[in-house]
Amino acid sequence: MKIVGLIAEYNPFHNGHEYHIQKAKEVTGADTVIVVMSGNFVQRGAPAIMPKHLRAKVALKSGASLVLELPVCFATGSAEYFAQGAVALLDSLGCVDALCFGSECGDIQPLTRIAEVLSDEPEEYRALLRASLKEGLPFPSARERALQDYLHDPALSRILASPNNTLGVEYIKALIRQESTIRPYTTLRKDSRYHADTLEPAGNFSSATAIRRLLLFSGSSLRTVKDTPYDEPKLSSILARLEDHVPRECVNLLERTHLTRYPIYSNDFSLLIKYQLMRESRGTLTRYADVSEELANRIMKHLNSYQNFDQFCDLIKTKEVTYSRISRCLLHIMLGIQASFLDRVAADGFIHYARMLGFVQKEKEILSFIKKNSRIPLLPKLSDMDSLSEHGQQMLHLDIFASNLYESVISNKFKTPFCNEYSHPLVIV
Repeated sequence: MKIVGLIAEYNPFHNGHEYHIQKAKEVTGADTVIVVMSGNFVQRGAPAIMPKHLRAKVALKSGASLVLELPVCFATGSAEYFAQGAVALLDSLGCVDALCFGSECGDIQPLTRIAEVLSDEPEEYRALLRASLKEGLPFPSARERALQDYLHDPALSRILASPNNTLGVEYIKALIRQESTIRPYTTLRKDSRYHADTLEPAGNFSSATAIRRLLLFSGSSLRTVKDTPYDEPKLSSILARLEDHVPRECVNLLERTHLTRYPIYSNDFSLLIKYQLMRESRGTLTRYADVSEELANRIMKHLNSYQNFDQFCDLIKTKEVTYSRISRCLLHIMLGIQASFLDRVAADGFIHYARMLGFVQKEKEILSFIKKNSRIPLLPKLSDMDSLSEHGQQMLHLDIFASNLYESVISNKFKTPFCNEYSHPLVIV
């Protein structure tokens, strides 16, 4: 059995994701696809638009054989930490042959060349980076200049200007640093730009950003979005527009679960985050992952001007500290993800379990294959956590808390019964 691993968020699942699953099998010659997917919170520092079990179901209906949850401490981390956690999970299974990701360049060679430099960090490169940082350049710009000067190839350094190229480099870095035998492959992202906020013409792939923006108009009492019309379109007209951009199974799911399970947006967590910020001080905020002393000062300085999640991120962002960095920090504060915990996790091998979200029944032999080869336990249910190490149990308890918090917002927003994380069954299709 040849297995290819994919790392994804599916927020929400669309035709580009379905294409990637099929293309990954084609370019790697794999028989089976394992997806490591973010749970209810994603890397850009936001809640997923819909719960993880729904997104996993569509992925399984669209070509994936098994979906595993990326622990929330990695799912909400920087690109580097996100990649390290996801790659460690795939590598720990002991049976994944390939990792395939989409990129804007579509060529594994330049991505690998950059990853090798960033992984080894030769002294000449580090000196160039320090010089650029001393000039006051933001880190991404300083890194791009240092790479250009070190590699003597402007085209290579510009690769990092594209988000999926950057994430691909981080995946390869993680493979190198973890001495993994998994072979990286990349496929060319087609049509839509990563952050394009409007749908592409029929027949082309639209971005998840554009689809989320359209679904925003389907009902969200706590949103604040510029240019939101007063006369919102009906769900039926929204779904009609999406039919050319998401698989039929996803359209059906969007129709069945509308205003009972989705849409969920950052501002739905506004009061929860404000409550937590009011309990903190400049000194305590720096305990949380990615929160610098400077950012802690800005948070406390502007706290009285807090209105909601989106507005506060806009208010305190700077040229050096991006919106996404701030939103990730706010999630870390709300969820209690501390920097010291991440340091301990990194020192202890990153991953301690593989939490199953769902699988395809007719391909269930993959579960036995993983159990035979894996260095970490495969968890089909939460009651199996007693076998985990101390760090593994801490990590899983954090996942459970994050999921229950997300479910609490769903329950409150849509006036539906609360579903505890222990009550969610595996998705089996």
